[in-house]
Amino acid sequence: MQITISLHGVFRIGRFKEEVCDYPLGSTAQSIVDDLKISVTLLGIVLINGVHAAAEDILHDGDSLMLLPLLEGG
Repeated sequence: MQITISLHGVFRIGRFKEEVCDYPLGSTAQSIVDDLKISVTLLGIVLINGVHAAAEDILHDGDSLMLLPLLEGG
């Protein structure tokens, strides 16, 4: 299945901004985070099709996955 992945902030370093990737049926946001070697401790927000989601949620063909890091500052 094809998933459009959008990375933001530090997740783009050495990776990409947005890319369509093939993943097996039943893949979760977490499996994609693991595949991209993104630190779970930095993961702040997961959006599937623009809606807040959990990393354990299952993705479907044509979904859009947006990964945003935790923000720091004051």
